[in-house]
Amino acid sequence: MTKRKKYDKEFKLNAIKFYKENSMKLREVEKELGIGSGCLSHWMKELKEEENKSFPGNGNPKEQEIAKLKRENEILKQERDILKKALGIFSKDRVIDINS
Repeated sequence: MTKRKKYDKEFKLNAIKFYKENSMKLREVEKELGIGSGCLSHWMKELKEEENKSFPGNGNPKEQEIAKLKRENEILKQERDILKKALGIFSKDRVIDINS
């Protein structure tokens, strides 16, 4: 299994600039820079659609927040289940034999 490469914002912007300044085909630029096929066109599309918000880093900040909240929610559910079990254990009517 190959690990996916991550490129920073500066690299992506420089790659797009390099493509626009040279009369090379997209695939030639991708090969020259050692990036995957289709990466450059994807980056240009993202830059065109979102300009200031493009290339935020490790994923979309909104998606990161959602993932964080899902993890927190799962922990809270586990804690709630533990408390329910504890309540059930401690609230049982126990008959204690004093004569023992």
